[in-house]
Amino acid sequence: MVLGKACSHLGMMEDAMVLLQTGRRLATAASRRESRYLSDDDFSFSSAAVTEAPPSASSSAPGTSPAPAPPTESESAAHLLSHIKFLLRRRAAAVAALDAGLPSESVRHFSKILDGRRGTPHPFAAGCLVGRAAAYRAAGRIAESIADCNRALALEPTSIPALRARADLLESVRSYPDCLRDLDHLKLLYDAILRDRKLPGPAWRPFGGARYRDVPGDLRALTSRIQALRQSVARGEACCVDYHALMGVRRGCTRSELERAHLLLSLKHRPDKAAAFIERLEFADEHRDMDAVRDQAKMSALVLYRLLQKGYSSIMSSIMDEEAAEKQRLRVAAALQAAASVAGVPAQEVGELPQPKAATESGDPVENGRGQREVPAERASVHVPTSEVKVAAAAAASVFQGVFCRDLATVGDLLSQAGFNRTIPVKYEAMSC
Repeated sequence: MVLGKACSHLGMMEDAMVLLQTGRRLATAASRRESRYLSDDDFSFSSAAVTEAPPSASSSAPGTSPAPAPPTESESAAHLLSHIKFLLRRRAAAVAALDAGLPSESVRHFSKILDGRRGTPHPFAAGCLVGRAAAYRAAGRIAESIADCNRALALEPTSIPALRARADLLESVRSYPDCLRDLDHLKLLYDAILRDRKLPGPAWRPFGGARYRDVPGDLRALTSRIQALRQSVARGEACCVDYHALMGVRRGCTRSELERAHLLLSLKHRPDKAAAFIERLEFADEHRDMDAVRDQAKMSALVLYRLLQKGYSSIMSSIMDEEAAEKQRLRVAAALQAAASVAGVPAQEVGELPQPKAATESGDPVENGRGQREVPAERASVHVPTSEVKVAAAAAASVFQGVFCRDLATVGDLLSQAGFNRTIPVKYEAMSC
């Protein structure tokens, strides 16, 4: 029983379950052996001694309920065993859901373990955080996945799976400097393992599937990977971070979608709340400084928070540039439409002005129905700046105004003459104005 409780506090849940079950089985067998030599009177006396507790001073007072008896060793072991079985069932269900392609279900099971009311040993919680980070990555939630890796590394600074997972996540969003920092840390860890000829930490601590015989091959692959990433940084590819994937928004998203995603991520990954998860865990290492764990969690959360703020600023600037370009395009289209309406171009041709078509293959001026030669609208509307459009509109208005005034002068001269049977030359453009 004692060994089972010790293993559970150290995060060795499978060993703790086996030891507790063995202890319960041995205790039951011993109780059965003792019961063979007891009479009925002894059974009644022992049961009465167990059920009846001596009255205390507080229980003798009127109106007060008696204090509950403390649980026996067998009862506490039974409760601990049921809790361990619950944690193991939850973890098995989470891993199965992730393997089946259900990342949201896997996240739910891991969250049940980590957010439970009863404390979870921190080595077991670190493994669950790495598993939930993998589920978040499968669901496309990169920021949450990086945050879980940060928490796991705050609990276990030498966790090889957490370092490897966070480096992969940072490389997936093309944050190469941060990825290289984690890979260099992992390389130093591999060198220390080969020097000491053992994995870091005590032998009883779970290492998340890391084995000593795999370290030399992993170190060679890691060295080549670091060299490739350094070459990418030297080529200038370190500036193009994929902030859309980091924040979980689509390319070409609207301003409201970006602001909503930024608000949720900012509230969830605030650095001042990064160490709140530590209160729900059990720490077996008494020499471990809790303030150091909290500082590590806050520091890594601050790095992620700044990366999210950079992503928000970058995406918002691109959205504002697109909105400004759209407004400029609309202003140009409105100016072209105004100039075309003054020139008498039909509305159907105005709608086609921004998209020139090869209506006349030669592009030469054509003759209209009034015997005048006009330049096609398609040719006149190709790459016209806004200032030129305004000047053209003003010139067209002045031309038609002058024609109208000349026609009025002609009419006045004819009316001043003796006969009114002469034909009056009137232009259609002047009358239409």
